[in-house]
This record gives sequence, C-alpha cells and structure tokens, in this order.
Amino acid sequence: MSAKDLSAFLANAQTASGPAPVALQGLIAQVAEVCASIATLVAGGALSGALGSRGTENVQGEVQKELDVISNDLLLNGLHGSPNLSGMASEEMDDIHPTAEQGPYLLLFDPLDGSSNIDVNVSIGTIFSVLPAKGGAPKTEHFLQPGSAQVAAGYVVYGPQTTLVLTLGAGVFVFTLDPASKAWLQVAENVRIAADTKEFAINMSNMRHWAQPVRAYIDDCLAGKDGPRGKDFNMRWVASMVADVHRIVSRGGVFMYPWDKREPGKPGKLRLMYEGNPMSFVVEQAGGRSIAGDAGRMLDVQPTQLHQRVAVILGSANEVTAIEGYA
Repeated sequence: MSAKDLSAFLANAQTASGPAPVALQGLIAQVAEVCASIATLVAGGALSGALGSRGTENVQGEVQKELDVISNDLLLNGLHGSPNLSGMASEEMDDIHPTAEQGPYLLLFDPLDGSSNIDVNVSIGTIFSVLPAKGGAPKTEHFLQPGSAQVAAGYVVYGPQTTLVLTLGAGVFVFTLDPASKAWLQVAENVRIAADTKEFAINMSNMRHWAQPVRAYIDDCLAGKDGPRGKDFNMRWVASMVADVHRIVSRGGVFMYPWDKREPGKPGKLRLMYEGNPMSFVVEQAGGRSIAGDAGRMLDVQPTQLHQRVAVILGSANEVTAIEGYA
C-alpha cells in the first residue's frame, strides 16, 4: 500500500451508509490537526512547560494535570468555530460546550487519556467520538445517544510514534504523524484484531476488590497450560487506555476494567461516552468484541448521564466470549 495522507483518505472514505459526507471529512481533519498540536506539546515534555499537576479537580473528582487542561482548551478553541459542529462535551468539563455554528455533528472527547503517565514519559493519548446532531441549539440530552449511533470514532497515541486510529463505520485505518511534514500518513487499512489471544490487560492490584467471576477468569489464566484454559497467558498493563487498546488492535488481547467493590454503586470506573463507546466502536469495526461487564454489548447501552461510568471488557472476540462464560 502506498502511503497517502489523511486528506486523500477522507476524500474517498466510506461510512456504513456510503461515501463520507464532506462535513464529516472536515471534522475529522480538524480533530487530527489539533491532535498534532497536542503531540508537539507532549514531545516537548518539561521543555514545553506543560508537565505537573494543575492542583484542581475535574468533574470526576480527579486531580487535573497541566497537560489535561491545555489539551482540553486546544480542542475547544480549535473546534469552536467549526461549521461541522453543533456542540462538544469533554471528560474534563461539567457541561456541554455549544459551538459557534449549528453543524451536523456532536463531538465528545477525552483530551488526554492516561494522565497518571504524563510526567513519566509513558504513552498517553486523545480519544474522540462523533455523533449526529439533533438540530437546533445543542442540549445535554442530545449527547445521550448509544454508541451504536456513532458515525466516527478514534484515538491518537502519543508514544514513540504519534498514531491515529480511525473508524468511520466501514473498517479501521491507521495513520502516523510525519514529524517532518506534520502530515498524517496512512500506514494500515482494514485492521483486524485476532479472534484468539494469550494476553490480557488488567490492574492486578485491584484483585481483592473484583467480583467472583472476574477473579475466577484471571485465576484460570494464571494457571496456564496446566489449568482449565490449557494455555499460558501473558499480562500487560500500561494504565493508559489508549496504549492498552492500541496493543490489542495491533496484536490481539483483552482489556478489562471491571466493576469492583470499592465503589459498589458504580458499574465501573471508565466513562461510557468518552472511553467505552469510542474504543468499542473501533474494536468492533476491527472484528473484536466489547461488553459493559454483565450489561451486554457496550454499544447498546443507553446513556442516562453525560459522565456515566461503565465496566469495560474488550478485545479479541473469542476471549471476550470466554469471559462472558464466567458470569
């Protein structure tokens, strides 16, 4: 495959219902442009003056890093005047952000996933989701659409390479940011996640808090080839969802962030609208599966809150099915 840039790809891109609308092409190009700017800040590290904690908390009660806030502002400011947008919502903001225009789409994003890794030079990223606008001035309820309504989603990993993984509902495509030209060049198309795997990603320090089915599944994996699974497993855990999911997209595996008893009234820790839905759309488009714990398919969950939390189990299709069997 000869490398082509993102604009050339978008000009001929397909969605689930036909050629990508011009407005969708424009929106994805704008998001990618802002993410290229975030990549420059991340690459600068301490030299960019963007490291360290802000000392404030977001709507989730989490301490904000300086780069969290800067990335959020870059996306808001860079897209506020877009004719392709009607409104935005961010993991870092309490409420929605109406834009200057009443365009055909809504954008939701986690501006910088993996905040705990910002200051230690481990891969972090941006996650985004595009929904159809409902017409008129945007309201919070307009954003509360199930993941199956997404028209596009993707993520950018700021790591050894800056990588954009994108779906418009007709396959998964990968682009790398050329540091010299600042162009996004396509490096893979129609990516497929292996259906079987010997690798899982979970935070083992939370083992004592898990429900029994999750504990039983992990115990069987750890038992290796002499256990009921009949094969040896490796464990991986980066604590940046974008990095863990990108590894799965690249070579298979499962990612798990299940319910645990520390906050029994919450179904999970990750956010449905900013993490669960966009990552699940990408994974399903690559042939994988994603479930909201025991609540079924992630993309079928009906949101009731802008910052709703959810359990997440996604990755290689056969392994996710095996995990369901432990319920």
